[in-house]
Amino acid sequence: MNFDFNYDLDYDHKERGIKILKITLKVIFWLIILAGAVVAAWAITKYCVEKTNMTGNSMKTTLSDGDKILINRMSYRNSDPERFDVIVFEKSGSEHSYYGIRRVIGLPGEKVQIKDGFVYINGEKIEEPINVEEMKVSGLAASPIVLDDDEFFVLGDNRNSSEDSRFTSMGNVTRSEIIGKAWIRTNSFGIISRMNLKSD
Repeated sequence: MNFDFNYDLDYDHKERGIKILKITLKVIFWLIILAGAVVAAWAITKYCVEKTNMTGNSMKTTLSDGDKILINRMSYRNSDPERFDVIVFEKSGSEHSYYGIRRVIGLPGEKVQIKDGFVYINGEKIEEPINVEEMKVSGLAASPIVLDDDEFFVLGDNRNSSEDSRFTSMGNVTRSEIIGKAWIRTNSFGIISRMNLKSD
């Protein structure tokens, strides 16, 4: 009986080659999966959802200092903020930039005024769906403010302890400054659009 040792060696070599190829393909596959997950996570945080914290008590009793917030960055990709939306925006000051969280009250092109503690839009007093105090300070809105085509007038829900569009330190928020909609409070779960609403 004759054995072809050259054939056996060649067969073993091919087997090892196939195993190495399979391992290499598995490694490449998992590297692609990992890279895809990293890219997806980056895209989600950049274009879809972002985390931030509420700073200060301007939005009490809806949000408190230190509340952890998820921002829906997709909310205004194809539409504009609506009245009473709670928005997140980036204001640039002379020293630093910061995220602000306030409620939209006046829309582009509208005339906003605060009289006797209440908001008037185009001369009509508005009924707000949230629980807020009458304002003791009208600030800049003591006289009518006409908003430009890209401007929004915002107020904090804590009306008597809020830095907002009534004051020159913040002023009106432009469309380009808006990051997205304040969506979910995560430290004590709540859908922000459903919080602090008046009882029906």
